[in-house]
Amino acid sequence: MRLGALYRQVRDAFRKAENPTADLDARHLVSGLLDLHPSDLVLREDDLVSTDKIKVILDAQEQRQRGVPVGRILGVREFYGLEFQLNADTLEPRPDTEILVDTVLNIAPTDTAWRFLDVGTGTGAIAIALAANSALAEGAASDISEHALLAAKANAAMNGVEGRLSFVRGSYLAPFSGQFDWIVSNPPYIASDVVRQLDTGVRAYDPLRALDGGADGLDAYRQLIPSAKELLAPSGHLALEIGFDQGKSVSSLCTDHGYCGVEIIKDLAGQDRVVLAALG
Repeated sequence: MRLGALYRQVRDAFRKAENPTADLDARHLVSGLLDLHPSDLVLREDDLVSTDKIKVILDAQEQRQRGVPVGRILGVREFYGLEFQLNADTLEPRPDTEILVDTVLNIAPTDTAWRFLDVGTGTGAIAIALAANSALAEGAASDISEHALLAAKANAAMNGVEGRLSFVRGSYLAPFSGQFDWIVSNPPYIASDVVRQLDTGVRAYDPLRALDGGADGLDAYRQLIPSAKELLAPSGHLALEIGFDQGKSVSSLCTDHGYCGVEIIKDLAGQDRVVLAALG
């Protein structure tokens, strides 16, 4: 079978199954499993694909139709133009979180060194994206899962920033001392009863402790916001990813704990996505 025909077969199967991201999923699956760039599906559509590789792709198609996310099938996910390996203890980094990285990079200095701390790093996506896009940045990152940290360390090496990042196992800010210019986090923020209603592809494959934010989704913020003050430099900033309906609540927590310049940053869909706060 030729490459173009194989791609269209997978795409049409996803469309027939009413997959809302049918075309995108088919592109990523076929190109990823054949180690091609997605544009090659057009540029090389007449290339012949071996029987063995066709079987691999059709098996992957079946997995996707059973609800397995594309990133889990491939074992990697793109974020901020970089590639990240996944494992069972890491969330798939998602495009919404790129807003958090943008928020930091838009304010962080471009002519002096600066230090950041990423809490609950998972794949290391936030920390690695910051380091990869600011040569003057040095960072530390924590996660409660040793298995997640293995992925984060491998991803840092794969993206060439391992020399400017350190990874520490621990809960929230407990492992750290000293001062940081930025503390950033994409903590668990989904209310417990909502977690049970999430899409099967999320509930079955993302680690639930990285999603479940307690009864109202705010448990992590109640820990992070006051304790971050002890580690921020006098002019330091706190940047937290939030759920679409948490802007007011998380902003109020920041104000109540003495932060200033509290701001809610919206994502491309116009939803609240990041709370930004300054220490002074």
